[in-house]
Amino acid sequence: MGPASAPELYAHAIAIEREAAERYAEFAARMRDLGNDAVAEVFAHLARLEAEHLEALVARTAGVELPKPAAHEYAWLDAGAPETAARELVFRLMTPRQALAIALLAEQCAQAFFERVLRSAKDPALRAIAREMAAEEAHHIAMVEELLARTPQPLPQWLTDEEVPCISTS
Repeated sequence: MGPASAPELYAHAIAIEREAAERYAEFAARMRDLGNDAVAEVFAHLARLEAEHLEALVARTAGVELPKPAAHEYAWLDAGAPETAARELVFRLMTPRQALAIALLAEQCAQAFFERVLRSAKDPALRAIAREMAAEEAHHIAMVEELLARTPQPLPQWLTDEEVPCISTS
């Protein structure tokens, strides 16, 4: 069962936006570390969009007592602290295409959440909020899908390793 009130929906939306802004900022930093400035800039742009949306939601709910959804419900990579070894391993091994795939799945899950609320809510105001949030997520999905389509899958290491002998045709 989804959120039954506007404060509950806003609490979930804030959690979703906060997680997205934090992860996109981390992905941007990782892509810069890999020397992929084009993908880093896309993630930085997405981080700014999510942060702006987060700020707007926080401002919209100023003075409203919001429930606290469990943080692990919205964790993209793991439920542990950002310093965990698992997260570091993921960031070390992650390719730009994999980062985009993670982002796409997260955006799709967020959109599905808001669409479920839109379908199940009886309150017209709650449906209006859910519709707005789902549309925002759809915009992010389109951006990530476009970049994912333009991002090549990296070759396996053994295909790019200079030490791999070529087959002689002589």
